[in-house]
Amino acid sequence: MSGRIAPLLQTSGDVPEISVVIPVFNEEDNLAELTRRLLDTLTAMERSFEIILVDDGSSDRSWDLIQELHGRHPQHLRGLQFSRNFGQHQAIFAGFQASRGEIVITLDADLQNPPEEIPRLVAKIEEGYDTVGGWREQRQDSLFRKIPSALVNWVMSKVTGIHLRDYGCMLRAYRRTVVDSVNQCPESSSFIPALANSFARRVTEIPVGHAEREKGYSKYGLIKLIRLNFDLMTGFSHLPIHAVGILGLLISLAGFAFGVFLFIRRLWLGPELEGVFTLFAILFVFMGLQMFGLALVGEYVGRIYREVRQRPRFVIRQELG
Repeated sequence: MSGRIAPLLQTSGDVPEISVVIPVFNEEDNLAELTRRLLDTLTAMERSFEIILVDDGSSDRSWDLIQELHGRHPQHLRGLQFSRNFGQHQAIFAGFQASRGEIVITLDADLQNPPEEIPRLVAKIEEGYDTVGGWREQRQDSLFRKIPSALVNWVMSKVTGIHLRDYGCMLRAYRRTVVDSVNQCPESSSFIPALANSFARRVTEIPVGHAEREKGYSKYGLIKLIRLNFDLMTGFSHLPIHAVGILGLLISLAGFAFGVFLFIRRLWLGPELEGVFTLFAILFVFMGLQMFGLALVGEYVGRIYREVRQRPRFVIRQELG
């Protein structure tokens, strides 16, 4: 252990000022560099801290590296290993429950959000805010990632009533009171930034740096992004099901009016073959809307089913520190 870190060591009974929670899934190429930069940044702040790395069922050497890093920095670095892959937000839930800091920072392990931004988040929290989010002002991602993220931000702003530019950025800071409130929530599936904001009185965000991923690969594909949007829509509001109901009523009225129009047209012009194809087109529109509404209702029912089973959100196989 380097002498630079030694003056900040705390005993197991001390409460650190800052906890950094990092979900890890197949990030063996980034862990060493991530830890080095984190230690440099947090040490320079001259505050007590802990780093909690949560291995979300990685299939590479991520857990082995976490064990090695814990052996080098046992007073600062802790590790949790899931029995399998439970998902990024479940890993953050586990990190929240294990954290002890008065300020809790969340950060991805891919180094796209630089750890060097942490002091700015902490400084903003100390201005009196309950949660501070990072806003990737110059995001270095493909258009394939930016468009779904823009949709997520729009949905979350409408559902939660809190307008933020970047709900998807995991570089965020939370007060202990907010984290404790999140830990009391029993639901098995939730979106951490939106859930935390629901317990915060003052919420803000600041622009942060964003770099291209140099090593590894993104874990969010198209299917995961679609599932995330459904989870967001149904997890925090009944607005989607109300919107579908209103849309169904409007379409029913429009369909009735169009039926009257076709009846009058038939009396005036007589039977027309083209009208059959028009009716088929309208039928397909109705069927598509019905299937979407059924999927939305199914998502709500599925959430109820998951909650009724009361299965654990995650299972920890091993803990370090």
